[in-house]
Amino acid sequence: MFRLASNLLPERAVQFLTASYFRANAWYSLGAGKFHSTQVIVEHPNMKIKILPALSDNYMYLLMDETTKEAAIVDPVEPKTVLAAVEEAGVNLTTVLTTHHHWDHAGGNKALVETFDKPLRVLGGDDRIEALTQKVSHGDKFTVGSLNIECLFTPCHTQGHICYNVTVEDASQKPVVFTGDTLFLGGCGKFFEGNATEMYKALIEILGSLPDHTEVYCGHEYALQNLAFGAHVEPDNETIKQKIAWVKERRDNGLPSVPSTIGEEKQLNPFMRVNESPVQKHAGTSEGIETMAAVRREKDNWKAPKN
Repeated sequence: MFRLASNLLPERAVQFLTASYFRANAWYSLGAGKFHSTQVIVEHPNMKIKILPALSDNYMYLLMDETTKEAAIVDPVEPKTVLAAVEEAGVNLTTVLTTHHHWDHAGGNKALVETFDKPLRVLGGDDRIEALTQKVSHGDKFTVGSLNIECLFTPCHTQGHICYNVTVEDASQKPVVFTGDTLFLGGCGKFFEGNATEMYKALIEILGSLPDHTEVYCGHEYALQNLAFGAHVEPDNETIKQKIAWVKERRDNGLPSVPSTIGEEKQLNPFMRVNESPVQKHAGTSEGIETMAAVRREKDNWKAPKN
C-alpha cells in the first residue's frame, strides 16, 4: 500500500497518510498513552542507551555520553517522550540521528527541533528527511561528546538509509550500531526502494564486517515474528529455538528484545545466513544474492502458522 502511494502521491501527502496510519495503529493496538515495552537503560562504562518505545512497535534511542553528558537521539518520532527522557537523564541533547525518511522514524524531527530550547543538528542520508541540517554519506565520522560515530550507508529499504556505528577509544567497551529498518533481530527491512544486491551488501559486507560483539539496536520490535520465520527456514537451528524462548520471556514481562549482537544475527538471522547451506537448501538456490532475493520474497508473503 505504502509503495503504491509513494509512487502516485507527493511526498507530503504520503507522509500525512503514513502518520495517520501509524497513529491509528498504535491507538488500536495499545490504547491511549500506553507503550509496547518498558523503557530500559543499557549501561556501558562510557555511555548509556535508553530504549524508548514508540507507536505500536517502534524504538527510539537516547544515546548518552557519560563523560560529557552530551546526548543524541535516534529516530525521535515521538518528541514528547524524547524530551521527558532528556530532562530525566539531565543530559545535553545536541544531535538527531535519523536512519531513514519514513514517517515512523523521521516524522518527529521537525516538532522536536521546533520544541527544543537549543539548536539541534539533524543528520541523515536522504533529502526527504524533515528538518535535516547535515546530509551524511558512507564513512562520514563525527562525535557526540567522547563517542565516535561512523555513518554506514545501507540503501535498500530506502535509498538514503544510514546506520550509525558508535565506538569509544576504550577497545574493551562493546561498540553499538543503530540499524533502523535495515537489520532487525532475526530479520531485515522490506526492499521498498532497493534490491537483493543492495541488501546483501548492507547485511553481509557492511554490517556483517563489524565485530561480532557489536550490539544491534534496531528500529522495531519484530523479534518473535522474525524468529518464527527463521525457524521455518531452519527448523533444526537450535540458536533460533533458544532465542525464541528468551524473547518470549522478555515480551511476557513487557521488556524489549533489543539489543542483539552481530554475532547472534549471524547464527539466527536467515538474511545474514544467505551463504549458509541450510538457508540455500531451503530457498533452492546456490548463491548469496539469489538466496537473499528468494528468502525476502518468501518472507513478504509468509504468515506464521496458528498454534
